[in-house]
Amino acid sequence: MRRLKITHQTEYQFFSTVTLLPHRLLLRPREGPEVHIELSSLKISPTEHRVKWHRDAQDNAAAVVDFQEPTQFLSISSEVVIQHYVENPFDFLFEDYAVNYPFHYVPMDRVDLTPFLQPVYLGDEEAIRSWLELLGLRQPVMQTYALLDQVNKAIAGRFTYVAREEPGVQTPGQTLAWGQGSCRDFATLFVETCRYLGLASRFISGYAHAPEKEHWSATTHAWAEVYLPGAGWKGFDPTNGDIAGRRHIPVAVSRHPEAVPPVAGSFIGPTGAAPKLIVDVRIVALSDT
Repeated sequence: MRRLKITHQTEYQFFSTVTLLPHRLLLRPREGPEVHIELSSLKISPTEHRVKWHRDAQDNAAAVVDFQEPTQFLSISSEVVIQHYVENPFDFLFEDYAVNYPFHYVPMDRVDLTPFLQPVYLGDEEAIRSWLELLGLRQPVMQTYALLDQVNKAIAGRFTYVAREEPGVQTPGQTLAWGQGSCRDFATLFVETCRYLGLASRFISGYAHAPEKEHWSATTHAWAEVYLPGAGWKGFDPTNGDIAGRRHIPVAVSRHPEAVPPVAGSFIGPTGAAPKLIVDVRIVALSDT
């Protein structure tokens, strides 16, 4: 078990006084067998505000902040200490019928998984099909894990990572055409590829604890999960080609890749320059036992 401290600081500096509309925050890690929250604090400026916590439709812990005063500055600081219990992400077994691809989910599971089988970016199916054929992954039968592992490693190995500060997600077709993208673009391509193959998949937003030399160690991170009968939802990280494990701390899950930014909201004010945004994420290991 490791104890980690996650500090996530978001600041907006506006060029004139604005009225902040409600903001939704997805900053609290998802608790479960692998993640326990030990301490959590949330500091927000301007100080005149109200925070209401709730669980959304995907059981993400969301905070809605209502602001009571005009401001030229917005600061949101989240600090969380977690206990992280992931030791061996490969310790799982498939149901016999799902060991090899293709397979069909049992009817009871398929009812619940239907939203995660439906593509978000309609019209990219042909681009995904051509890419899979180029990779030689349209074989009649192959091991399910081998298929997912090859798709995961193909994205990590064949595309160039670029940090993108602007909001939004590239479509799978754009990532395939341009040969580059951010972690959220790679996760989206993986998710939509799985759905094309008939495998339920969802988008994950969270944090990754990695050495400073890694390009995604000082910000939020995105990866994907696939529902595998017998194993449940298993994470795959196409930014580095690994299965999600000790370095990954999920915060929010969603069918749609654009639905779970850490901070989302709007404001009313004079037209003109966009506010200056500063984001600082730091993850520190407090102990490792």
